[in-house]
Amino acid sequence: MDSAVTFGRLAEEIAREAGEMLLAKRPARPEVLVTKSSPTDVVTALDRASEELIRDRIKAVRPDDAILGEEGGTTGDGRVRWIVDPIDGTVNFLYGVPEWAVSIAVEVDGEVIAGVVNVVPRAEVFTAVRGRGAWLAGERLSCNTGVPLERALIATGFGYGSGRRAVQAEVLRHVLPRVRDIRRGGSAASDLCAVAAGRLDGYYERGPQEWDYAAGGLIAAEAGARVGGLEGRPANPGLTLCAAPGLFEELHDLLLGLAPERDA
Repeated sequence: MDSAVTFGRLAEEIAREAGEMLLAKRPARPEVLVTKSSPTDVVTALDRASEELIRDRIKAVRPDDAILGEEGGTTGDGRVRWIVDPIDGTVNFLYGVPEWAVSIAVEVDGEVIAGVVNVVPRAEVFTAVRGRGAWLAGERLSCNTGVPLERALIATGFGYGSGRRAVQAEVLRHVLPRVRDIRRGGSAASDLCAVAAGRLDGYYERGPQEWDYAAGGLIAAEAGARVGGLEGRPANPGLTLCAAPGLFEELHDLLLGLAPERDA
């Protein structure tokens, strides 16, 4: 069996188990354990419990692989690297908003070859293996095509620092009149999967980290979307864009003129 498929199946199995644990253990209102970059950038005990479960399951099968996790940083230095977000959308998780996910990607020699995003509250597990398409519940996904900017439903997200949010609000003020409408779901991984499934036409955000977009980005790309940064760069924390070819370029050019890779 193709090794990428094997990695994908293992990632899916682990993402499903982590999701089941989170549903079983989530209290009515989870408590904030610590904050990170700002008082609104929160971590719950279950963020850490989810990542610990995922790391333990990976190490049991692949002890020599590297793991990058949002909460635990990087461990190991193998040519295979697992990129893990134990709860993408922690604030949604905290408040009971049903838009959060477990995200696991597998990278080999710097290329993401498999990705899984388990949007747990909706019981939707998105999967992709490079070159084999993106899938949900046995159906192959395909992003919307031929949608011009003025009819595009676009998702975005906001950072945690007030200076960054001020710029993001300024950028949004110029984007909103040029598109059909804006959505803000609160989970980059889920937004990217929504583009793959045709529920959104595009997505852009300043600030997502590798664990936010690694799996969802592959899923969107395997569904026919283009995923990248500004001026030919790959997706990155400065700015990540996702849309079908054509709309990607229109959204890119609009954002480029707004200098979105900055903070106040």
